[in-house]
Amino acid sequence: MMMEREWRAHCAELTENNTPPLDTEEKLTLSTPRSRCPHCGHAITLLENIPVLSYLWLRGRCSACSEKISIRYPLVEFITALLSIVVAWHFGFTWPALAALFFTWALIALTMIDFDHQLLPDSITLPFLWLGLALSLWSVFVDSPTAIIGAIAGYLSLWVVYWAFKLITGKEGMGYGDFKLLALLGAWMGWQMLPVIILLSSAVGAVVGITLILLRGRNRNIPIPFGPYLAAAGWIALLWGHDISNAYLRFSGLQ
Repeated sequence: MMMEREWRAHCAELTENNTPPLDTEEKLTLSTPRSRCPHCGHAITLLENIPVLSYLWLRGRCSACSEKISIRYPLVEFITALLSIVVAWHFGFTWPALAALFFTWALIALTMIDFDHQLLPDSITLPFLWLGLALSLWSVFVDSPTAIIGAIAGYLSLWVVYWAFKLITGKEGMGYGDFKLLALLGAWMGWQMLPVIILLSSAVGAVVGITLILLRGRNRNIPIPFGPYLAAAGWIALLWGHDISNAYLRFSGLQ
């Protein structure tokens, strides 16, 4: 919603003689206003906003209007907590663990936004792309040359696929946000990890897409967002990418 308001304001500036309209809508940021029930507008109190526990305590219903609260909220909270624990266990009490936690939370946010709106906002992808490049100055995950080449190769690889697909079919196979997300992943993990990320995301995306078509009768012409699969593959690659690569090389006899 924050992005939609910003876009409307930009459109208004372009269509109304560069004069932005008076903002009569309530100020909307990540911190204000407080979370509200989508049905009755009840402001969620502190005790009602404890991840997972509040949902169980309220039995999945708003305390004011008794309407059902979507199971999505506690599920996302639980998954976020679970993935955070895995990251902390994997990296231990280190600076890479702290960086990986923020990386994980960003990927979860991007996944949910892309599922809902088929958008990967620059306000998340670009800062984390730059953060990945900044971390490479201290070789937190990879060194700077590897990160820079990874960012460039990540963006250009999907950019080439996008234009090749468009020239052949006349359709757009993915959005520019996917290019930026893969550039972000390349900046964090280096160019060597890009094949693993692309293969993992393509495999998961293909399985999920075919399943949706077969089980739910999803229209083949309705686009399926690729960002969530890139995000999932990137998270796996950050933790176990080298293990996956080494296992493949041993299996194929190349190592």
